[in-house]
Amino acid sequence: MITRTAEQTVQSLLLGFPIVTITGPRQSGKTTLAKAIFASKPYVSLEDPDVWLAATDDPRSFLGRFPDGAVLDEVQRCPEILSYLQTLVDVDGRMGLFILTGSQQFGLLSDISQSLAGRTAFVELLPFSLDELLRSGMSPQSLDEMLTKGGYPPLYDRKIPPRKWFGAYVTAYIERDVRQVLKVQELETFQRFVRFCAGRTGQLLNLSSLAADCGITHNTAKSWISVLEASYILFQLRPHHANFNKRLVKTPKLYFYDAGLVSWLLGIQTPQQLETHPLRGSIFETFVVAELMKSRLNAGERSGMYFWRDSNGNEVDVIIEQGPQLIPVEIKSGATVARDFFVGLEKWMALSGNLGIDPLLIYGGVNSYQRKRVRVFGWKDLPEALSVDD
Repeated sequence: MITRTAEQTVQSLLLGFPIVTITGPRQSGKTTLAKAIFASKPYVSLEDPDVWLAATDDPRSFLGRFPDGAVLDEVQRCPEILSYLQTLVDVDGRMGLFILTGSQQFGLLSDISQSLAGRTAFVELLPFSLDELLRSGMSPQSLDEMLTKGGYPPLYDRKIPPRKWFGAYVTAYIERDVRQVLKVQELETFQRFVRFCAGRTGQLLNLSSLAADCGITHNTAKSWISVLEASYILFQLRPHHANFNKRLVKTPKLYFYDAGLVSWLLGIQTPQQLETHPLRGSIFETFVVAELMKSRLNAGERSGMYFWRDSNGNEVDVIIEQGPQLIPVEIKSGATVARDFFVGLEKWMALSGNLGIDPLLIYGGVNSYQRKRVRVFGWKDLPEALSVDD
């Protein structure tokens, strides 16, 4: 089993909370992580019809089976037990009793926040990070292979081509979750919508344009985006608020959590096809932004990530809030560092006074070095770039 960076975070939180809730996309390894941490405690899945029935019919008796705690998997299937769980942990008083897991933010987080306020900590577990893959010796050797394979755990413990696994994943999980929440009837239209979203990864989100291209209403597009966010398929990166006396773009940018899924949705099946694909730069940017997000969430921190763009077109791909300071990050897919890679960062430094933090440039090459104030990192050294700012 590949050691998860988030394991240490969960272990530390269990010392101070009676419950830790692990959320994230389906097949990201939540169950495996929870079982590894609570290896000596019972495990039950609320997706099992018999378990669900027992928990729904008599929540108090169901929880009474676990006097010393347990792993309760896919707890969003049975929100009725949460209030009983609150009473149980309040009476018991011990820390580290239960680990809950859930694959959907909608419902789950609001129910838990209401029922278990102050009693649970949250950890969001995404697919494998590059750091986790490198430490295990299982990282793809080439960048294009990394971008087409992505980080979902089943692709690293099963002998199955990514194109086949992603097809089954989208059908079995994404479409099922959407149907349960929105009762989507026109599944073909929704499938087209998800692919159009993939084609816009790394771009400003224009809901009106997206809706028009798919033949749906603006409100439908907004609703579908919300469900894809709640299922941890994609997320929106908000613009940073500091304007430095310049008019800022206020529209968020759209990103997917997994570059491999984006590649599959765009019909890219092999690393060779990606080499000359017109959206390769956007897919690489998606990969890096997702890695930045994983580094924050694995540590139990909030995202704290934004982008910066003014009305004159000056832009920095990511702005990371690190305490009172801001870390600007530029992302370029080219394998050779070019002079124009630094334009956005130089504009940022001139406007912001740099705020004391050396900027980062992450590119598609392999060499890492310092260039004036900018720390340049090749894609495989991305974990090192992130550790510099811990």
